[in-house]
Amino acid sequence: MSMNDARRTTVPTPPQGEEIASFATYLEAQKAVDVLADSAFAVQAVTIVGSDLRMVERVTGRLSYPRVALAGALSGIWFGLFIGLLFSLFSEYGLATIMVCMALGAAFGMLFGVISYAFTGGKRDFVSQSQVVASRYDVLCLGELAGEARNRLQSAGIRTVARGQGYPQPGGGYPPAGGHGGPAGYSAPGAGGPGAGGSEGSGPAGSGETPPQRPTPPEALEPPRYGQRLDEPPQQ
Repeated sequence: MSMNDARRTTVPTPPQGEEIASFATYLEAQKAVDVLADSAFAVQAVTIVGSDLRMVERVTGRLSYPRVALAGALSGIWFGLFIGLLFSLFSEYGLATIMVCMALGAAFGMLFGVISYAFTGGKRDFVSQSQVVASRYDVLCLGELAGEARNRLQSAGIRTVARGQGYPQPGGGYPPAGGHGGPAGYSAPGAGGPGAGGSEGSGPAGSGETPPQRPTPPEALEPPRYGQRLDEPPQQ
C-alpha cells in the first residue's frame, strides 16, 4: 500500500445513506442496530450519526482536604503493593516487605495529593466527569438496503422514518424535487411552460423566424481607458 492510499483510508468521510430511524438516546439507536444484526442483516451498510453535539460535565462531588488525602492514600497503597511484590521476590521477608511498601505508598500518596490540592488555591473544589453527547441519533442505511432495514425494524416494533428523507450528501444536499438537476420549479427548455406551443425560435408566434441582430460598433468593443471620457456609440 502506498503512502497516498494510506492517507486516503485514514481521512474521515461524511456519513452516507438514507435515514431509516431516529432516536433521542444512543441506547435506542444501538438497540435498533442490534435488532438488524440479530436478523442476519448486512450491518456494515448501517451508520449511527449523532447530531447537535454537546460537551456535558457532570459534577459528582465536592473536594476537601480529607477527601483528597483519602484518594491519595488509596492510590499510594496500590502503587506500594506493586513495588512490594517486586521487592518480595528478592527478600526473605516477603510479607513484611509488602506491608512496608504499602504503608510508604499510602503516606507519600496522601502527601502528594494534599500538596497538589493546596496549589489549586480553591479554584476547583469539585469532582466532575466530562463527556460528549448528542441531542439526536440517526440510523442511516445505504439506499439499496434501506427498504429491507425498515421492514425488519418495523417487524420488531421499532418506529422508522419515511422513505426519501436521506442524509445530506457532501457537496450535493438532498436530491432536488421533481427529478431535475435545478431548483424546485425548474423546467428544461422545450419541456413545456409559458409560451411553449411546439414552435421553434423566439420570433413572432408561428413564424419560426429569429429577428436579425444589430452589429456591435467597433468603438464599443475597445477596452475602457481610465481618465478619458468615452462618447456613447452612435445609435443605429
